[in-house]
Amino acid sequence: MSGETTITIVGNLVDDPELRFTPAGAAVAKFRVASTPRVFDKTTNEWKDGDGLFLTCSVWRQAAENAAETLTRGMRVIVQGRLKQRTYEDREQIKRTVYEIDVEEVGVSLARASAKVTKNPAGGRQAAAPANGGWGDARPAAEGTPAAAAGYSDEPPF
Repeated sequence: MSGETTITIVGNLVDDPELRFTPAGAAVAKFRVASTPRVFDKTTNEWKDGDGLFLTCSVWRQAAENAAETLTRGMRVIVQGRLKQRTYEDREQIKRTVYEIDVEEVGVSLARASAKVTKNPAGGRQAAAPANGGWGDARPAAEGTPAAAAGYSDEPPF
């Protein structure tokens, strides 16, 4: 879509992806990525960490199920998607602004790891995201799915 800000971020997963399902049955996984720049300080002759950037990422449908099954905390990932800004009021009625990524593509970085890729069979889950982009209520994962094996339940979403 025209006018959207596309971003690519490379960083480490702060936590395991959390898989949920909308009332319509669409899978959505949420995870956070931390990207911290490293700079060489010539005065001390050593590498130092810069300020970290933490972004919450949401991925939908089959890619959500694949991410929940594949990715784990600490993995180095490459995430590409649309940068979104959201404003809300917290419990103390203070207005807050957060930045999030609606993920188009996500994968592990092969700079310091190797991976074996398994292609999913055609005809996977293709339910559309809800029109309002919301998470909806969580529901128990269907028996036999990766989410059920991981022990996801119908607790309130995030």
